[in-house]
Amino acid sequence: MPNTPNTPVPRLTVAVLGPGGVGGLLAALLSRSGHRVLCLAGEETAGTLRTTGIQVRSARFGDFTASVDADTALREPVDACLITVKATALDAALTRIPPEALGDALLVPFLNGVEHPALLRARYAPDRVAPSVIRVESTRTAPGLIEHTSPFAEIDLTGDKVPRLESLAEALTAAGPATRVLDDETTALWAKMSFLAPFALLTTRYALPLGEARTRHREELASLVAETAAVSRACGAPVDPAQALARYDAFPPAAKSSMQRDAEAGRPLELDAIGGALLRAADRHGVPVPVTARIVRELREAGR
Repeated sequence: MPNTPNTPVPRLTVAVLGPGGVGGLLAALLSRSGHRVLCLAGEETAGTLRTTGIQVRSARFGDFTASVDADTALREPVDACLITVKATALDAALTRIPPEALGDALLVPFLNGVEHPALLRARYAPDRVAPSVIRVESTRTAPGLIEHTSPFAEIDLTGDKVPRLESLAEALTAAGPATRVLDDETTALWAKMSFLAPFALLTTRYALPLGEARTRHREELASLVAETAAVSRACGAPVDPAQALARYDAFPPAAKSSMQRDAEAGRPLELDAIGGALLRAADRHGVPVPVTARIVRELREAGR
């Protein structure tokens, strides 16, 4: 249930693994709202955050600086731990949250793709893992400097009777992002995947912002959307291709996917977590995805 201005929100202690564009924004908003936030990062970033806090520039939430605690690993009890690293950095980052230190805390991954919940449940208490999604454009321009450029920040937390999930939802809503709790994680994860995969693959393959990509490569975009929707349906999460295309058309033409931005910056791409996971799901269910397979192959051959 959404929190109202007259309803006090209990103070939480929240760890944030990976205070980048998404994690830094959530950490700063939660801290500004009165919660204790512990950012987990490398020594240099942790030192910067302890000294200067997190500075946010946002048309939606305002420009502000929030103080946070920071460490290189989790060494104390927390109510929840948000995982906001890229999929390419997940394995290394998880060494910062030993299972014995996490205990029975809520573990909330905000990762692209659909395969990470199984990995996390194999390592931590399965009933404390609440896979979630966030819709936002937010970038870390330097340690502790966050540029939130989208006019929205929307969160779907998933889990049925997961301890502390409702409390976290109330805290996030009070801090700013529109937050809801959904029972079905499969539907939530595939809803994001169905939008993200065509967007990420097409814009990265052709190094174009969405406006040009959706115009110059319309047929490929439509094929990617149809193929992703077919895989999503096979996995039990119905998606409407026409609605997905309409969402692309409504997006600002200058929008770029995070994968495209990573390619431009020479960073590792989440190609396997997005394109690879889509191909593996298609193979399991016998769904033909020729356009997706070709674009993933071309990106891999280009060294992406």
